[in-house]
Amino acid sequence: MSELQIILYILGGSAGLFIGAEGLVRGSSSLALRLGISPLVVGLTVVAFATSGPELFVSVKAAIEGNPGIVVGNVVGSNICNIALILGVAALISPMQIKTQVVRREIPILIIITFIFLLLFVLLDFTISRITGVLFVIGIIAYIIFGYKYALNEKSSLGLSKEFEESIPKTAYKTWQIILLMIFGLGLLVLGSILFVDGAVAIAVKLGVSQAVIGLTIVALGTSLPELTTSIVASFKNENDIAIGNAVGSNVFNILSILGISSIINPISNSGITIIDLSIMMFFTILILPLSKSKFTLRRWEGAVLFGGYIAYIIYLAQTQSVF
Repeated sequence: MSELQIILYILGGSAGLFIGAEGLVRGSSSLALRLGISPLVVGLTVVAFATSGPELFVSVKAAIEGNPGIVVGNVVGSNICNIALILGVAALISPMQIKTQVVRREIPILIIITFIFLLLFVLLDFTISRITGVLFVIGIIAYIIFGYKYALNEKSSLGLSKEFEESIPKTAYKTWQIILLMIFGLGLLVLGSILFVDGAVAIAVKLGVSQAVIGLTIVALGTSLPELTTSIVASFKNENDIAIGNAVGSNVFNILSILGISSIINPISNSGITIIDLSIMMFFTILILPLSKSKFTLRRWEGAVLFGGYIAYIIYLAQTQSVF
């Protein structure tokens, strides 16, 4: 594959993932609302899964083709990117007001899940078996059910429901148009994932670096484009309280669902992910808690710390792996 083809594959794959995710989110949320499902349920389930579509499709394709480095690198890199880059940039644009529920429940749950993954991954000699994958999938199902029931019992449920209702686009589409939009979005996700993974693997071969490094950088950033764009737009509109919930939820989904499904398809071993990469992911995951607790606001200087940390990590990868 020539350098021009690689660039076209990456750009085309990125466009397919971004547009496909947007179509799937709009179509699936509109269909759910048309069927009478509450905005709260839509936000906690349909939209949460759809926005992580790029990571899921890229990882599943990589798992099928036996590229474990891209699978785990995508998850670890995306989790680092969601917190350090996306929240960092969003906070730099506009200080982020953080809901109490996110600080007291969602972030601690993410920290626990991340620690369990790190512990199991290291103790099992950097492998993820099908049994572990099944446990992860059960975990994401339990997380969704628990989160939904908890939200219904909270007095703030009405406010949360209103927030999702405002953030989910009202549709003037007919049912058949919504279904076509979903099919179109799904098709672009599949095509985008094929192009993107093929381009990423070709880059790894050209540069002579591991698939894990490509997964941690190019693939992680490419599959996080929908979240990055959404968070930047939300910050300019001063609706940035949604961004941190999206980042936290996406990270939980990445670990439990994406690693779970991918390892069920093809058990993961020899991924090339190091303890340093895992430690950095754990560090940023823990760091977001004290930053969020500080007046329940993620301020600009704190965003600068997160963003600077992400740049430092990329420089570290570039110097140690000769990525650029």
